[in-house]
Amino acid sequence: MLPFNTIEEATTFLGRNLTVAETLWFNYSAQKSDFYLYCHNILFLFLIFTFVPLPLVFFETIRSLGFLKYKIQPKVKTSLSEMFRCYKDVMRMFVLLVGPLQLSSYPSIKMVGIRTGLPLPSMWEILAQLTVYFMIEDYTNYWIHRFLHGKWGYENIHRVHHVYSAPIGFAAPYAHWLEVLILGIPTFLGPAIVPGHMITFWLWIALRQIEAIETHSGYYFPWTPTKYIPFYGGADYHDYHHYVGQQSQSNFASVFTYCDYIYGTDKGYRYHKKVLRKLKVQSRIYGTQNGGSYYAFTQDLKSE
Repeated sequence: MLPFNTIEEATTFLGRNLTVAETLWFNYSAQKSDFYLYCHNILFLFLIFTFVPLPLVFFETIRSLGFLKYKIQPKVKTSLSEMFRCYKDVMRMFVLLVGPLQLSSYPSIKMVGIRTGLPLPSMWEILAQLTVYFMIEDYTNYWIHRFLHGKWGYENIHRVHHVYSAPIGFAAPYAHWLEVLILGIPTFLGPAIVPGHMITFWLWIALRQIEAIETHSGYYFPWTPTKYIPFYGGADYHDYHHYVGQQSQSNFASVFTYCDYIYGTDKGYRYHKKVLRKLKVQSRIYGTQNGGSYYAFTQDLKSE
């Protein structure tokens, strides 16, 4: 709750007029408690988990519209009932664990100093803090993910997430309850080290989940703007990790590719990209039907 009753009091405190964004924030948040504002995250997560994957459901269900050429594993088709079952499982975890965890973590938000008042952060400050959050989360998540691919971690926890060898958008948060708890640590670590405004925290939680849905989408669209982000992994990068499955010791990073490159855990992926390039050359020379897809090629080998 802001310590001002009127815009005039806020103007006097800041020593200047409020910006348009600050005026909107004042009108919305002035009489709302910090806890109420923090709980917006629960609503945002529900809306993101529910609506962001829906276009992917449409592409997967109606394959006659030309989107199949963008599917990374085109021979795998997930039925509407399977996707809805995944969504129900995710919502069950959301109600029983994620929502209560969000509510109970409010004291830690206050402790680290995430603020709700004025002035609002500049756009550059928000971008800088979001960059730090993504970098910290990516590095921490990398090592946790490697641990979860050890024998004990995989068999007892992480195998639940790998049920989908051809990932779908709804499966981004689909995981064992303990994995959900563990991976909450890297998500919160960035804001704890570099605390910012509540708006920045909202954006961080929302963007991180949207990014996870994209990397689990199962589709690579050439027009996606994220491909211009340096060292960004994306759907193709993470899809390979799911395709290899339990034996995967490659592509552990959640967002970027630099950790896998530095620690040598992208060699399998780079080798298969090399194979893919050769297949494309063969396709042009010999007219091989499956030359455009490494996954289609390897699935043909499995069926023989």
